[in-house]
Amino acid sequence: MSTPLYELRGVEAGYGEAASEASVLHVPELAIGRGSILGLAGHNGSGKSTLLKVLGFLLTLRAGELSFDGRVLDAAALRAGHLLRRRAVLLGQDTCLLKRSVAANVAYGLKLRGQRATPDRLAEALDLVGLDFAEFGPRSWRELSGGEARRVALAARLVLQPEALLLDEPTTGLDRSSVAHVQRAVLAARETRGATLVIASHDVDWLKSCADRVLLMDDGRIIGTL
Repeated sequence: MSTPLYELRGVEAGYGEAASEASVLHVPELAIGRGSILGLAGHNGSGKSTLLKVLGFLLTLRAGELSFDGRVLDAAALRAGHLLRRRAVLLGQDTCLLKRSVAANVAYGLKLRGQRATPDRLAEALDLVGLDFAEFGPRSWRELSGGEARRVALAARLVLQPEALLLDEPTTGLDRSSVAHVQRAVLAARETRGATLVIASHDVDWLKSCADRVLLMDDGRIIGTL
């Protein structure tokens, strides 16, 4: 078994800072192996998105312990979450592209990190999601369909080559061909770069086709394995 990239113990998390507000996520124990693909299934409000935000260092824990890459993250580390978020990248349900070209969207994160956004690197990321760089790179964000925009947003995360890639409903609104490209990209991120992936989706059959295991969530809790 691969060593854990993430370990959660007694984790409680929620939204809002008031102590009176109830936690919406309760994870007594969870280990996510390095280089594994973990699926999260469950209805709306089951806690999938909240767990992804915890793994993406976007929510402060109310209780418990979160370890990443063998290190227990204390309050100071979590306050400096921008450094951790360079290593674990989340693609949420809302597709938000910059008002610029496809190539500029995919290159944006690299430039923020001070890395070179070479045409070859951008082309590789777009190819993984089934979009040709020569055709789509110069296009404006306005010219994209909803499904194409979703795939560009995924390419913009893939190009960063993060250690952990967290995907929230990545196939929503995509046709069958696009779904296949997303699966190809997911598997390539693991197989060629050793990335760890956690994917939340309502499409259980699709999750099972690419994940090593699929956890079922309900009421903010992991209640079983599918």
